[in-house]
Amino acid sequence: METEKILKQMTTDEKLTFLTGADTWNTVGFERLGIPQVRMSDGPYGLRKVEKSEDGKEHTVPAVCFPTASAVSATWNPDLAYRMGRALAGECIDNGVNILLGPGANMKRSPLCGRNFEYYSEDPILAGRMGSAYVRGLQSRGIGASLKHFACNSQETDRLYSSSEMDDRTLREIYLKAYEIIVKEAKPWTVMCAYNRLNGVHCSQNPYLLDEILRKEWGYQGTVISDWGAVHDRPAALKASLELDMPYSKDSLPALKRAYEAGEITDGEINRAVLSLLNLVKKVEDAEPLRRQNPDTVQERLDLARKIAEEAVTLLKNEDGVLPIDEKKVRRVAVIGGCAEHPFIQGGGSACVSPVRADAPLDALRSALGDRVSYSKAYSYWGNSYRPDIFEIREALDTAAGADAAVVFVGENSSVETEGSDRVSIRLHPAFEKLIQQVAKVNPNTIVVVQAGSAIDMSAWIHSVKGVVFSWYTGSCGAEALADVLLGRVNPSGKLSETFPLSLEDTPAYGSYPSTPVSWYGEGVLMGYRYYDALDREVLFPFGYGLSYTSFEYSDLRLSSPRLEKGKPLSVSLRVKNTGNRTGKETVQIYVSDPASTVRRPKKELKGFQKVELKPREEKTVTITLNGDDFAFYSPVYRRWVVEKGVFQILAGASSRDIRLSAEITY
Repeated sequence: METEKILKQMTTDEKLTFLTGADTWNTVGFERLGIPQVRMSDGPYGLRKVEKSEDGKEHTVPAVCFPTASAVSATWNPDLAYRMGRALAGECIDNGVNILLGPGANMKRSPLCGRNFEYYSEDPILAGRMGSAYVRGLQSRGIGASLKHFACNSQETDRLYSSSEMDDRTLREIYLKAYEIIVKEAKPWTVMCAYNRLNGVHCSQNPYLLDEILRKEWGYQGTVISDWGAVHDRPAALKASLELDMPYSKDSLPALKRAYEAGEITDGEINRAVLSLLNLVKKVEDAEPLRRQNPDTVQERLDLARKIAEEAVTLLKNEDGVLPIDEKKVRRVAVIGGCAEHPFIQGGGSACVSPVRADAPLDALRSALGDRVSYSKAYSYWGNSYRPDIFEIREALDTAAGADAAVVFVGENSSVETEGSDRVSIRLHPAFEKLIQQVAKVNPNTIVVVQAGSAIDMSAWIHSVKGVVFSWYTGSCGAEALADVLLGRVNPSGKLSETFPLSLEDTPAYGSYPSTPVSWYGEGVLMGYRYYDALDREVLFPFGYGLSYTSFEYSDLRLSSPRLEKGKPLSVSLRVKNTGNRTGKETVQIYVSDPASTVRRPKKELKGFQKVELKPREEKTVTITLNGDDFAFYSPVYRRWVVEKGVFQILAGASSRDIRLSAEITY
């Protein structure tokens, strides 16, 4: 496809028509010019392709539901994110989809955000590395990614009009950094603008965001598309370098024509946008050989979904070694809670997948333990409310009282964590909290499994139970993975990619989230663990935290040089030893601290990580490479990244609050 030649053959009407979607999911095609349509579909964690049946009714094609982004990031394993991207490409190939609308790289400013389950982390480095791997995996098989929602879409409340207001340093260091990493490392075919305004200007028509930063500074060569219905002024969006307005809008073409006739948009601006879209079509055509290579099966995708879930499940509390449950010795296990039978596997909204299967933890535990499992649902679910039944509660407590261990299943369903609205609380439903407390009174070995996509306030009940497992939204095969963790067949290795606070009142944006029509990001760069560290504030569970059934020892931290030199990478190496009696995986986290900075900086910031598997008593060297950018802050005065002279600390830890080793380097 000769894009320059085709551009010269197009009429002005054809060019302007090309800049808006043909319908909900397709770009405009021109048979006369040999320009095919490009098909897009939702699905950052599973394909959501909408089709019409013969009777004209819409339905969603069944697909593998992979763990959501919040679960994937809990693996701290970019290789799994890469493999997930490749598997999702397979789903797209099977269904004739060319571009998958994902991943989402928005920062988790508040645990209240209804869409946090779709996002990776409160930390831009972790989000950037996981998102980059996902995009590279997807595009390695000839399916384009759409990196979203660019940028600062941190709340769902009034998302079409609210303005995210912040200083440039906060914007660059926290809310754009993950996008910068993904754009530079993975080169996504498309970037999707956010609904909201940024410092008063809608992201769809924000030239500072789309043109100056994305294109000129980062060198982005791909296509910018709108979120569905995010364009408010089509000519202004075109001038800001947004090429494609999705979906079809009857107002888009007339608005562009009027602006062109009035001289408000130029032939040069139109041609630049059209050529970018033509290049996107060419990428789709040129990638056809990749889409024919190495086909995979649905079963292989399901197996991968299970593997990701296994590494995502996060053990938060394990008092007196209540876990794992010894399946050889246990006589009776009480399984309590309706979501053991009907699990919460994903959040709600446009990402919601019609799963080819959705396994139940109850079935997985029964398969392993047989009639040693006693089950009581304890509560019923109607609409958005959980209603305990006095007789079912009595049955549940009787069941728990006679068991060696009681496993209580609770969580938040897709009407609570969903696109379009924010959570009003981070506590579980009162019926769940009361149930946990009641069960714990009759069984000292109570274990709570939480199925949710974001942080939960557990303060009302955590001290009364011995075990807590955070299952996340782990998709089609999460049940089997969870059962294997509970029974010790899989050693848990998930670690939190977001801080779990003691209460909502402790969170950085409390009192200003959600806020409309203007949302002032007053906490600045002190978001997430950066905030809790700065205030020395206690948390329920810190960023990067997660337990294992074994233990790890860190030693021998070494730097490749005592001085940081401009343009030269720095290698950080250390030894990690499995000191327990089970094979396990540990995620080593490297943080950088600048204690003598002339500007206020976080006490420490994540700059690198690596997951390593170790057999009992095995020891390995872990090496993580840092570069000059990892020591810099963004200066709004100089409008560039700055590394100050002085001494920096390199910190190696198992979480942000569990620093095991440290070293110093001078710049």
